[in-house]
Amino acid sequence: MWRPNPLEHVRLVSDPDDECRTLATDVETADSLIARTRGLMFRRSLPEGYALAFRFNEVKTRDIHMLFVFCPLDVIWAADGTVTRVERLHPWRGYAREQGDLIVELPAGAADGVVVGDEIRLE
Repeated sequence: MWRPNPLEHVRLVSDPDDECRTLATDVETADSLIARTRGLMFRRSLPEGYALAFRFNEVKTRDIHMLFVFCPLDVIWAADGTVTRVERLHPWRGYAREQGDLIVELPAGAADGVVVGDEIRLE
């Protein structure tokens, strides 16, 4: 069975003093075409502390759809480490697009407090 690559943390740098808040401790990366295409489709729920990260080599407009995704998600787009959009998407009908070279999908509520202009990085 296919499984994305595990990482350790997604952390959000939330203020100028470099105070960090951990958004997820169980992070998988979707780096292959198959992993990116599948995303979180067919998953009925996500555990607390989980995230799926899509990393790209360049900043460009990237879209996320919720077809065959059965639970609501918080989605963060970032370009060069700076958040460009945060959106809560709903099962089956959610769709959004924004510029970015990183997209992070989290369980709904996990990105509360994250705003455009914040810094985000995978560690």
